[in-house]
Amino acid sequence: MERHKNIATSDLSRINSKMKVKNNQLGIVKWSLIIAGIMLVIIIVAFMDLEILPVHPAISVLSFFVFVVTLVVALMFRGRAKKLKKLITGENIVAAWSLTSEEKKAYAEQMVKHEKQKNRVMFGVTTVLILLIFGGFILFIEDGKGFMALVMVGLIAILALFAFGMPVYYERRNLRGDGQVLVGKNYAYVNGIFHNWDYPLSGLTKAWKMEKPFHGLGLVYYYTDRTLTNTEELFIPAPKEVDVEAVVDELEG
Repeated sequence: MERHKNIATSDLSRINSKMKVKNNQLGIVKWSLIIAGIMLVIIIVAFMDLEILPVHPAISVLSFFVFVVTLVVALMFRGRAKKLKKLITGENIVAAWSLTSEEKKAYAEQMVKHEKQKNRVMFGVTTVLILLIFGGFILFIEDGKGFMALVMVGLIAILALFAFGMPVYYERRNLRGDGQVLVGKNYAYVNGIFHNWDYPLSGLTKAWKMEKPFHGLGLVYYYTDRTLTNTEELFIPAPKEVDVEAVVDELEG
């Protein structure tokens, strides 16, 4: 894999073709459309009301819900696939490099450390809220105290599983990643994961050159969805020959 510093735009497409980055958003689009097609067939059969192929009303409603969800997912990831394609072809790219196995390990370790710290805070705050809400019900209701207590414990257990289990999953996923880094003005592909901040109520908050715990590029971006505004931080190792300061200037320019 080639590593570079101050590469001309005309050379980026050639370099990326050697890196062989796959557009992993296309697979999600494909399977979403396949599932949507299956659900559409079920809906049509239900409306035809065939005696040889009876469809229960509950299945019809569920099929319609799944059809809508998968269609939305397909449309959303189709847009993401187009954006990733621009990075892969060099059309909208600022810098690109490959991570060594040591750099990929450092990236995975730093990400899991950051996720654990963030999840620990979120788990603590959410657990306190659950205890206050369910504790109040348990104190004031006369019947069902045991059931409410079980629900409370169950919710806390599920939260703990996600809070402390997901960082381990992300670490393993990052260790199995392709090690490729493509950085654009509005999105980035890092070790197999596509990050996007170019849609409404989203944007890049900060970019900086890192020296600790490793030499690299730091990025902070935010996006808004049904869970309101979320912030993501990326700590990306880079080889010494990559001019990280030039990349930061380009991103903030």
